[in-house]
Amino acid sequence: MTADALALISVDPLVCHGQACLKGTRIPVSIVLDCLSDGMTVEQILEEYPSLSVTSIRAAAAYGAELAREELLPLTGDR
Repeated sequence: MTADALALISVDPLVCHGQACLKGTRIPVSIVLDCLSDGMTVEQILEEYPSLSVTSIRAAAAYGAELAREELLPLTGDR
């Protein structure tokens, strides 16, 4: 994750209960990741959340990818 992308992520215990948010907004990174996983396009996300930018959406995706490299989550069910 680049320093520029990381600069767009904010973690503040006083904002959204300390969830990682996109800087200058109260939009959690997880919301953007949910939108992407639901198949929304960048344009649709921008329409729904006009305070975001293409760059901030990419930063959210990069942050999620970084976390996926660092943490293993137990999967349940058939594989």
